[in-house]
Amino acid sequence: MGIGVKELVIILLIVLLVFGAKKLKTIGADLGSAVRGFKKGLNDEEESEKDPKQLRSDQPDAEFAERKAETKEKDRQA
Repeated sequence: MGIGVKELVIILLIVLLVFGAKKLKTIGADLGSAVRGFKKGLNDEEESEKDPKQLRSDQPDAEFAERKAETKEKDRQA
């Protein structure tokens, strides 16, 4: 009760007639690039889980350090 070879051929012929050969080629290329991008994203995620990156630095932010220095200088002047 599944889809057989005859049914698949008929469906493909109807799709070919509706969209045309050129459009099907474009759709296939776009679908292929989307699948490749999805697989690459999965592989990148797996690699990042194996080697986690350091998100925080022990160094203070440059802007924060400048403000802190300015505040200390103002306190000294007062």
